[in-house]
Amino acid sequence: MKKLENKVAVVTGASKGIGAEIARGLAAEGAAVVVNYASAKEGAEKVVADIVSNGGRAVAVQGDVSKPADVDRLFAETQQAFGGVDILVNNAGVYQFGAIDDFTVEEYTRQFNTNVLGLFLATQAAVKGFGEKGGSIINISSVVTRITPPQSGIYTATKGAVDSLTQVLSKELGSRKIRVNSINPGMVETEGTQTAGFIGSDFHAEAVSQTPLGRTAQPNDIAPVAVFLASDDSRWLTGEVIIASGGVR
Repeated sequence: MKKLENKVAVVTGASKGIGAEIARGLAAEGAAVVVNYASAKEGAEKVVADIVSNGGRAVAVQGDVSKPADVDRLFAETQQAFGGVDILVNNAGVYQFGAIDDFTVEEYTRQFNTNVLGLFLATQAAVKGFGEKGGSIINISSVVTRITPPQSGIYTATKGAVDSLTQVLSKELGSRKIRVNSINPGMVETEGTQTAGFIGSDFHAEAVSQTPLGRTAQPNDIAPVAVFLASDDSRWLTGEVIIASGGVR
């Protein structure tokens, strides 16, 4: 029997990158997966097609996690498609680096609305859906909370909030059989980091030079960690912040 047989997972921001690979990984272990996306419909539908072609179950559901009405609809459609939810992966996130001289309230609001408010809203909705059986919440944070790179002030602040919320919520929700853990990747080669110009840059070269395992991560380096945290293999773990960075600290 697969590790996540008869489980239902919602993965936010799952149309590409880490989220897409996590969705595929959860499905490969038997979970029915809701592939959430904000705007990249084509990418989300491709992830669904990949899962279905491999014998899994998945649907794509549009929704901006920073908007309460969208989150309500996301979980209503999850209920309609699969009858409930057992796993939430809070993966949706945005980032932009910039010096303090270039700080704007608009950029602060954009990143906090998705990275922190979105986590609150999705978690609140998932907790209602878990019910008495409990569930597993997996937050995707970042190693930036440990290495605090220059010009990452807003992004690092959002992920610091995610780490703190992981530990707060693990204590708050433990009595309801809900586990809450965080995965903190280092630099991962995704469409996002390619578009942002990180891959191939001096920043990328420096990151690799500081990584004991000597390379940039791929999304399939992160997905198995999420599968582990979603499964009963991690049943005694909650409130953990797992640094999945190839050794970067």
